[in-house]
Amino acid sequence: MMNDTKPSFEQAMNSAIVWCKSWEDGELSDEVLADRIAKLLESNEGARGFFVVSLAGDCPILDRMPDPLILEIRKAGEDIIDLIVRNLAMSSAISLHHERNCDFVQKARSQRVNYRCIDLLRQLEPNAVKSRLDNLLQSIKGHGDYLSFLERWDYDNEQKEAIRTSINKVPY
Repeated sequence: MMNDTKPSFEQAMNSAIVWCKSWEDGELSDEVLADRIAKLLESNEGARGFFVVSLAGDCPILDRMPDPLILEIRKAGEDIIDLIVRNLAMSSAISLHHERNCDFVQKARSQRVNYRCIDLLRQLEPNAVKSRLDNLLQSIKGHGDYLSFLERWDYDNEQKEAIRTSINKVPY
């Protein structure tokens, strides 16, 4: 599937699904998997597609992250940290939404995304993670780079508090 062109969101998702399954089945080494995913991380659509699969899917890659993959995610830079921070916020708020609706299956899925985001952020460049999380905290208070993001999703105060709680679980 992948050549020198940037993948679409859907292509990235499909590739991530195939590669994750191959990795799980022992058909791809950690290094080959990391090299392939590094190509996805070069574009916004590619990164989004990969993280939809790895954060929200049944793929256990972020539950037992191979060192070569961590290295590639670190090398991908602050845009990736931003994407993970947004997923942390969304999964925190949506988990509460599902709880309110007594949809405990979806709540568990959102919590899994949340735990994976927290674990991943713990392994990335601490100063960049701190900067993004501090900015998200400022946005919760009404000013910061994530303010329009929070407003777009119309999170209420309780959801914002859930986001703050998740931020506090990331040691930085």
